[in-house]
Formats: sequence, C-alpha cells, structure tokens
Amino acid sequence: MKKLFLVVTLVLLSVAFLSADVYIKQQTKTGAFMGQPAKDIVQEQWFGNNRIATVTQDNSIVINLAEKKFFMINHKTKTYVEASLPLDMTKLMPEQMAGMMKGMMEGMTVSVQPNGQTKKIMTWNTKGYDVKMNMMGMDMKMVFWATTDVPFDWKKLASLSGELYKAQLRVGEKFVEEFKKIEGYPVASDMEMMGIKITMATVEISEKTPPANLYAPPAGYTKKDKFAMEDMKQ
Repeated sequence: MKKLFLVVTLVLLSVAFLSADVYIKQQTKTGAFMGQPAKDIVQEQWFGNNRIATVTQDNSIVINLAEKKFFMINHKTKTYVEASLPLDMTKLMPEQMAGMMKGMMEGMTVSVQPNGQTKKIMTWNTKGYDVKMNMMGMDMKMVFWATTDVPFDWKKLASLSGELYKAQLRVGEKFVEEFKKIEGYPVASDMEMMGIKITMATVEISEKTPPANLYAPPAGYTKKDKFAMEDMKQ
C-alpha cells in the first residue's frame, strides 16, 4: 500500500512539473502625450512548450509554434483573429493601416550594445544594455536591464521570444541576432520615443500551471477575418 501511494505521488508530481509554464508579470507605465493621459498596464506572459501567450485586461496574443498558429483575442468585443505562421500582419489589418505597417517593418533597424552598468532590481542582479531602434526615421532609445538569476532556461526563452518578434513584426534574422547580445532575461527597461517615456518593470517570475484554454480563444468568442480599427487601438 505504501509503495502504491509512493508511485501515485510521484506520478502526480511529474504531471504537475510537466504542466508548469513560465509565468512573468510586468507593469508598463506610459507617460502622458498629445492630450492622452498616462497609462499603467499590467501584462502577463506565459511561456510553455512551443507556446507563448501575452495577456492584458483587454486582449491576448497567442503564438503556437507547434501548430504554426497565431491568435489575437479582443476580450472587450469577445472576438479574435486567427492566422497561420509565418505571419504577415499587413494582410490582417484594415487597409488604411496595412501600408503604414509595411513601411515601418521594412525600414526598421536596431542595434544592441552592453553599456557596462550593473543594477540590483528586486532580487535580481542585472546588467545594462543600450538599444537603439529606428522606424520610418523615428529614433527610439532604450535601456534594458537583464539578469541570468531566473528559475528557467533564459536562452530557450530568448529563442521563443525571437520567434515571437518574427511572427508579429515580420523582422529578419539580423533583428533577432541583435537582441541575442542581451545575456539573460530583461526584467526592466526604459524607453523614450518622440518625447514619450515608457518604463517596464517585472514584478514576478515563477512557474505555474496555466489557466485552461490559455493558448486558444475562449469558448463563445467570434472569429473575424481581419482586425478592426478598435482592435489596433488596444
């Protein structure tokens, strides 16, 4: 009887371990600009076995690399858009935005360099990286603070994130290679673009069992062929 109990316990622990995904909770603050008030957004990221989900109060973005599927889910309107990977976002956008998006992605450049600075952020020892990006003649300057003091394989996670960049932004391998210069997982960042300041801070990193159907549209949501303008404003 004891042996049977031990076997059952080990099986349950194994299932729990296999079903655990990396959970990351982040807080992004955007300063006021052009009459728009400052925003404070909480974002959750889940990284599973070839699956990625980015969740906010209003929407979710899901990448399923195994099935080569992309979902953008609007929780306000209870609708979603589904597409196959590799993704061409311009085919899913309203016509008035497709040309702008294509121009932004085709001309985007990025460079990443370590800046030699270190900082203690919560419990993490981090190193600083200067990131410069240009889109359609607009310069963006960012500082990323990355750490290797995380309870997961950050190299594998970086690889998954690279696939997410390529799927969402249609960027090339050169773009992804630049970000590979960052050693560790970025737990904080500061960005400035056109006078707008955006800061990101990670408040939790752990392993958790994901909610049911996290990596798929919820039951009862309506499928759409393309994004509407209200989707793009989220």
